Amino acid sequence: MQCSFCVSSLEKAFRRTKGVSDVSVSLAHEEALVQYDPARVTPQQLKETLLAMGYSWRDPEKVRPFEEEEAELVRERNRLLMAAGATGAALAFMVAMWMGFMQPWSRWPMLALALVTLFGPAWPIKKMAWGSLRRRILNQHVLLELAAFAGLAGGLIGFFTAGFPIADFFGVSVFVTTYHLLSGYTSLLVRTRSSQAIKKLMALQPATARVIHEGREEEVPIDHVQVGDRVRVRPGEAIPVDGVVEEGASAVDQSLVTGESLPVEKAEGAEVIGGSVNQAGTLVVRVTRVGAESFLQRVAQHIQEARALKPGILVLVDRVLQYFVPGVVLAAALAFVVWTLGAWLVAGEPNVSRAVFASLAVLVMGYPCALGMATPLAMIRGGGIAARKGILMRSGEAFQAFKDVRKVVLDKTGTLTVGKPVVTEVAAVTPGQEAEVLRLAAAVEAASEHPLGRAVVERALASGAGLPRAHGFRAHVGRGVEAFVEGRRALAGTARFLQEQGVDTSALTWRASGAEERGQTVVLVASGDAALGLIAMGDTLKEDAREAVGRLRQEGLEPMIITGDNGRTARAVAAQVGIEQVLAEVLPGDKADEIRKLQRQGYRVAMVGDGINDAPALMQADVGIAIGAGTDIAIESADIVLVGDRLSGVVEAYRIARGSYTKTVQNVSLAFAFNGIGVPAAVTGLVPPVWAMAAMAASVTVVLLNSFGGRVLSLRLARAS
Repeated sequence: MQCSFCVSSLEKAFRRTKGVSDVSVSLAHEEALVQYDPARVTPQQLKETLLAMGYSWRDPEKVRPFEEEEAELVRERNRLLMAAGATGAALAFMVAMWMGFMQPWSRWPMLALALVTLFGPAWPIKKMAWGSLRRRILNQHVLLELAAFAGLAGGLIGFFTAGFPIADFFGVSVFVTTYHLLSGYTSLLVRTRSSQAIKKLMALQPATARVIHEGREEEVPIDHVQVGDRVRVRPGEAIPVDGVVEEGASAVDQSLVTGESLPVEKAEGAEVIGGSVNQAGTLVVRVTRVGAESFLQRVAQHIQEARALKPGILVLVDRVLQYFVPGVVLAAALAFVVWTLGAWLVAGEPNVSRAVFASLAVLVMGYPCALGMATPLAMIRGGGIAARKGILMRSGEAFQAFKDVRKVVLDKTGTLTVGKPVVTEVAAVTPGQEAEVLRLAAAVEAASEHPLGRAVVERALASGAGLPRAHGFRAHVGRGVEAFVEGRRALAGTARFLQEQGVDTSALTWRASGAEERGQTVVLVASGDAALGLIAMGDTLKEDAREAVGRLRQEGLEPMIITGDNGRTARAVAAQVGIEQVLAEVLPGDKADEIRKLQRQGYRVAMVGDGINDAPALMQADVGIAIGAGTDIAIESADIVLVGDRLSGVVEAYRIARGSYTKTVQNVSLAFAFNGIGVPAAVTGLVPPVWAMAAMAASVTVVLLNSFGGRVLSLRLARAS
């Protein structure tokens, strides 16, 4: 697939197949989601429809081997090189003709070059054009073949009729074919070099699991694990299955589900999810879901569905070509009628040779080289500007759809916030003892691997406090830690944990409640039987989060938050940055559903996120924007990647995309001016093919200068100043 014409052609072909009720085709991922009645049409018939249209097919659930992708690249490159060689030879013969060196025998090599190009490397294009014509579909393949065969026909006529420039006609058929092959190869190269998000996602699940049989552990392939099996997971390992904890307790990092950076305490009876990471204690998990029902498999399915259901955009040049292609065909027919029937009515004699010449010239002039380059050149220009600002624009949607976006949906953790717990408040029962509370807590937590414990230690070290040595460290998973510091037992943990150890925490109740209302996690600290104080921890806003949200509003964009975190924390963050609409505790698949709801309401939607749980929504959004410091899955699902973690890059990307679209409109207008003037001029029969090629070269040059000339000039002025 090369452009949205391919999307339109395939959708028309499928919809004209009996039994098909709906179809959605994704250009970016070359995937089709077809809804059909199995009583009226079979999957094999649908595949045959694809083959008849000149396309091949593959199973979207199977990743193509690297060798197969590379072989296809080599095959297409060889086709292009063969056509390029023919183009060089044809150009040499044409120059010789223009300089008066053309010999009678020269027409034979020109004919051979045209035939070899048209029926050699371009043969697959003819299959696609024929498949489209059989279904009454006019697209870019049909237009190419009309132009190429027009050139071939004009050259053949020149064999028997004086006045037809043989080299020009044959040369045009070679040139337009080579240009088309170049466009197709470039598109294939970009797609092949892109990574496979689904493949990376599934790599998160361990390949094996330790299944307990009759008291013994046996490591088996993950595909052999069944519902009801008991699996042991040790500290630091990824949990290989979805299930329920039967033995043990631990802190589990399940940020892939909620996006929240803080680990979740798991004890007997708690559910765990495959792909999350066990951090502290050993767990024995009873398997509850395997295969397609597992969490990672369902996320992969959500991503695939979002690919197919993502609203397609018809780029500006394709809107023009929808009318331009049939317009060129009608103009060619009109030229023939004017110089046959029209000439007979006016002059009493039809001018058949002029009619043929005019019709062929229209088809040659009508092949829109500059129109085809208008959008890519504007994208290249915009992409270069964006890259200098640390923004990677990865798709046409990033340029064409972003200008129409009105809703910007923001993930919370890692997008608006840093995504790492830090100490936000230290309070002491006795005023002025805050440093002592922090010093004692850090001493106890120094031996802990818990992220909250590390945050306390980092804050203490940053403040310059010396950490006393702790002895007899003991962790109570999910509750707190204890150790002996300077001869006394020190405790750090939840209020319930300290109360179980005989500590009166009433003096800290109101402070702890206030911090928790703000979405923070509270650790109480005690020495012996006395409560000393508390430490509040939470995620902090990124430095530019509040400013970025304000700039989005200035651009007329409406921000909202969608997160898997709890509502209290989400609302607290929203209040800090000035966002009113918040959707909290939303699962990964449901995030994509929420995006679809907004799209059904008529909004173009941009989604900004950084985690695995954001990937389906990033794929579904009209424009997906990934924070570059996020996960590979999020980055591969996005249309735009912000290198680093600056949220203000979203506004800059929006402005660049809007400017690039303006440049595309200018390019299309300039290109269409040449074709729009050239085609009617060709109807007169006064435009030889060499003029058509000159117009093609001139239009491409003008589009190039419009895309890059102003930028080059501004760079020179900048250097001069």
